[in-house]
Amino acid sequence: MVKTASPGRLAWSWITARRDRLSPALDARLERAKWAAKRPPKDLKPVPWPAEPGPRVLIAPANSAGQGAAWARALQNAGLAWADNWEFVVNDVFRHRASYQVPVQINGAPLPFQQRQFEVVTANYQAVVLESGLPLFGRLFDFDPAREAQALIAEGLTVAVMWHGSDVRLPSWHATGHPLSPYRLPELKRQTATWEATAKRHRRVMGAAGLPELVSTPDLVDAVPGAKWCPVVVDRFNGSDQPILQGEVPKVVHVPSNSWLKGTDLVEPTLQQLATEGVIEYVQATELSSAEVRELYQSADVVVDQFRMGIYGVAAVEAMARGRLVISDVDQSVRDRVRQVTGRDLPIWQTSATDLRVNLERVVAHPEQARQMADAGRSFARAVHSGSRSAQMMAQALKLDF
Repeated sequence: MVKTASPGRLAWSWITARRDRLSPALDARLERAKWAAKRPPKDLKPVPWPAEPGPRVLIAPANSAGQGAAWARALQNAGLAWADNWEFVVNDVFRHRASYQVPVQINGAPLPFQQRQFEVVTANYQAVVLESGLPLFGRLFDFDPAREAQALIAEGLTVAVMWHGSDVRLPSWHATGHPLSPYRLPELKRQTATWEATAKRHRRVMGAAGLPELVSTPDLVDAVPGAKWCPVVVDRFNGSDQPILQGEVPKVVHVPSNSWLKGTDLVEPTLQQLATEGVIEYVQATELSSAEVRELYQSADVVVDQFRMGIYGVAAVEAMARGRLVISDVDQSVRDRVRQVTGRDLPIWQTSATDLRVNLERVVAHPEQARQMADAGRSFARAVHSGSRSAQMMAQALKLDF
């Protein structure tokens, strides 16, 4: 159910849905006004001075799905550099581990505080990965990440950009090639307009900076010209030793981080009907922490992922890493790119929402085939998403030769 927005939110939504049409000067004034309306935290928590010596990389400040922290660990595990990540927290429900974690309102902190943040970075880091077109130093550079990048480069650092998804994916582009695209839904019309404007604005601001660009999902390689795929990372492959589909009724899990984007409305009637018939045990959970999601996956036989976007992301990889069978609707173009880049087929059981019942019945009837794909999924996750490939992609983008 989509909540009714307040008049203030509606007004801001109307503005943000048109920000890409503003001149750079007017857009900058609006950005300053936005942060002026937000009070910084009373207890300003400065970033600590790093303890370990040696070359360092900073990944900040989105940490979407905990990936900033995961990529930082990947760089360290690969022996390429010490690495830290910042997370400017927007929603406590989706808070993740981070080297430095503060409320996003930190962007409104006074200039001396921001200057000190900048000096810590330029004195201790050799490279920075800027996430999602978000500012690191607030009003110091007028909340402009492109200006921040130029300032960091002027201090001798190398800089790359990382995109996670809706921060740069144009809904209009996605809707053109996907009849079931969530961006076609009337319920998301207002939000889709905002996503469209935000993605266009990010492309305008950061695209002009001429920085190396990385994307976290393979579909975004087609959406961002010149970008390189830096796979999402999971670091737990300790799934149950018990093979899937050993019980009389398989446990099927669906965890929609966003039900509209995942296509929950397309598959829930089928899953509930199969549960009523006793074919499956169905568990749907929302607003779980990442740890709770992993625990739920651990107990599942099958994870039903997404049916509108045509992609796969952290949720599917987490499930594969635990030896669970993932069933989803993934574009052939995504599968082709995965094979082209990795030399491996994507071991996700393909089905549309329309054919979900047939495919779940097939899984139940042919458990050995399902177990083989689940085993292939764990092998794929370890080979592609354990961090070594991602570390190499970041090293190339940042020219890490120190």
